[in-house]
This record gives sequence, structure tokens and C-alpha cells, in this order.
Amino acid sequence: MTSPFAFCLYAILGLGLLGLPIGYSMIAGSILYLLLAGLDLGTSAEQILNGLYNSYVLLAVPLFLFSAELMNVSRMTDRLLRFCDMLVGRFRGGLAHVNIAQSIIFAGMSGSAIADLAATGRISIDMMTRNNRYPLSYAAAITAASAVIGPIIPPSIPMVLYALVSDTSVGYLFIGGIIPGLLMAAAQMAINTWMAHRHDFPVEPPIPLREWPGITATAMPALLMPVILLGGIYSGVMTPTEAAAVAAAYAFLVAAVWYRNISFADAYAAVLNSARSTSAIGMLIAGALVFNYVVTIEQIPEAVRRLMAGYELSPLVFLVAVNVILLVLGCLLEGSTIILVILPVLVPTAKALGIDLVHFGVMAVFNIMIGLITPPYGLLLFITSAISGAPLRVIIRDTTPFVLAMIVALGIITFFPETVLWLPRLTGYKG
Repeated sequence: MTSPFAFCLYAILGLGLLGLPIGYSMIAGSILYLLLAGLDLGTSAEQILNGLYNSYVLLAVPLFLFSAELMNVSRMTDRLLRFCDMLVGRFRGGLAHVNIAQSIIFAGMSGSAIADLAATGRISIDMMTRNNRYPLSYAAAITAASAVIGPIIPPSIPMVLYALVSDTSVGYLFIGGIIPGLLMAAAQMAINTWMAHRHDFPVEPPIPLREWPGITATAMPALLMPVILLGGIYSGVMTPTEAAAVAAAYAFLVAAVWYRNISFADAYAAVLNSARSTSAIGMLIAGALVFNYVVTIEQIPEAVRRLMAGYELSPLVFLVAVNVILLVLGCLLEGSTIILVILPVLVPTAKALGIDLVHFGVMAVFNIMIGLITPPYGLLLFITSAISGAPLRVIIRDTTPFVLAMIVALGIITFFPETVLWLPRLTGYKG
């Protein structure tokens, strides 16, 4: 006889295949489960309300999205690109290095790969393809790949979501992502250097030294944002959620007072766009909260923990198995869904095996972000194809070397936990 939980899964899968957003599908499937199991249907609303209104950390999500929108409309990204061109544009394949470098800096402001791509994608691609310097497909591929850096280097919206489901410190997750994020960027730059010499990509004329102070001064307000945010968090002056509010206020003040290039219509558009993104993420979180309640009732995490214990896996073998599972799921599911639905099932086993949850969280987020540029569901691939006009298949082809390099980097942070934990321990983490 088919169980209520099986009907729940069938409903979620069926509704998802019919095109219903996954958040709504999980809510509908979970309500069906409660109905078939004879439980109070009001429990679904209770779980959503308790989860959303008792999670102070979730306020960081709309605030970081809003700050990214403000930076976009104020053209802060143009100044960042000029600054990055000053630093690395002179090397072979320099404009591609600029693309990666601006993602490193923008990562310290937005916390979202999609926000990074939306803010700088078209500008970066146009810059690289002007006068046929680079093939369109390669410019699109490296733009998609570099946007993945955003959620690794703090602040990070995916890490906020992981903290929600694992009860891990957001601050230590943030600082744990710094070295892995830089490692990801280094892997991408290594591939770009190889490709630049292989295809004889152009060398850009160096920016004269006399122009450096002016370019730096123009970009300084944008460059200071990561310093203010991370300094405030790790000095204890503000929580990550308060830092998100400071980021939004700072971005607005820079746009309105320093650059003086934001109108009321621009500010309204930023509010509207960030509200739309927040509502989409909010529905996904709501669905995950109800479904996770169902999973808990069915004791799925405990069943997985017992299953893993039966195989007597070592912590390292478990981490490798998790990486394989997440890489496969990343090809099929959206990243937030994996964090909110799949990771809560794996976290108890990781904890039972003595795996540090900060290390596990950063590794998992790193892995899931690779899924943003792996077919068939690589969300950034579709967005990049739309904004560049390049065919999806050639973008996938040119993205593949970057994916392989990032998998190597993932292996490094998996086998060497100190790449994640060294900085948190310097700031007092006892894990």
C-alpha cells in the first residue's frame, strides 16, 4: 500500500513537472500528506509562520538583494570594472581576468550569483566582445562561471539559508568562505590563462600609472563596502542581518550622495526588483519549512543516519559521497531547493560522524554553486545565453573547463578542512 509520504513525493514531482514553482509544489504535497496522515492541516501554516517569523537571520536575504539592486542602478559596477582593468587588464586574456576580478569584489557586496550576473553580465560581455577581441561564447562562459564566486565569498545568501537549516553561525560560515572563494577565482584565472595562451587572446594596453589614483578614488566607495560589512561582523559591532541593513543603507547613500546618479524612479525599481526576488525565495523557504516538517515526522534524517552508520563510512568517504550526490542534484535542481530540502537530511549524519558543520556547509554551498553552470538545469547558463545571444550549447562547451577546475578546487576544500576552518579559528571559532 502506498504511504502518505509517497503520495506527497508524487504530488511534488507531478506538480513540478507541470510547471508549478517548487515552493508551491512542496506546500501542496505537504498538505496532501497531512490530510492522508490524519494530521491537523493548520500545521502547515504554523510551520511556515514559525519558520519565517522566528528566523531573524532571514531578514538578511531581502536586504542583500536590495543593496545589489541599488549598486546596479547607480552604475557602481562600471567603476569596479575600470578598477579591475587597471589591476589585471594588462595580462594576456586580461579582460577575462577583469571579469573574474570584478566578481571577487562584487561578491563582497551582493551575496547572490544571479545579482552578480544581472549587475555586470551584459557590461562584461560587451567589453570583452568589442572589436571581436574574444569569441562571444567564451565571454558568456567566463561571465557565467565568475558569477558563481558571488555566493562563496561573504556575504552569501545560500550560506544564510544553510545556517537556517543547520543552526550554524552565519558569521563563521561567511569567514569560512573567503579562502574557498579565492581558490575558486584562482582556478578560473588559471584556466583563463591557459585558454588565453592557447587561443592567443589579446593583451590590453596598460592604464598609465598617473590615472591610477583617480580610478581608485572613483571606485573607493564600492571597494569600501566589503570592508565595512566584514569588519562590522567580525568585530562584533553588528550581526550579519544588521550588516545586510547597513549594506542597503550604504549603497543608497553612495548612489544618492557620492555618485548622485539615482533618481526616485531608479530607487523604486530597485525596491520592486528586490521585492520580486525576495518573494520568490520566500515561497521556496515556506515550502521547504512545511516539507521539512513532513520529513521530520517520517524520521527520514534518522533513517539516513542509520543507513550511513550501517555502511560504517568514514567522515572522508561520507564527504566524497555527499559531493557526488550534490553534483548530480545540481544538474537537476535549483540551489536553494537543495539547501533547504536535501541538506537537512544530510546534516544529522555529518554531525554524528564528527564533521564540522561550518566546513560541511561551505563545502556544500561551493558544490551547489557549481550546479549553477552545469547542464541541463544550469540557471546561470540560461541567463547568460539570454543576455548575450550566444547559443546555449556553445556556452556549455566553453564553460566545461571552468567547471572541471572548480571541481578540483572542491576536492581541495573537501580533503583539507583547514582551507575553510583556518580563518574562523583565527577569529575565535572553537569547532
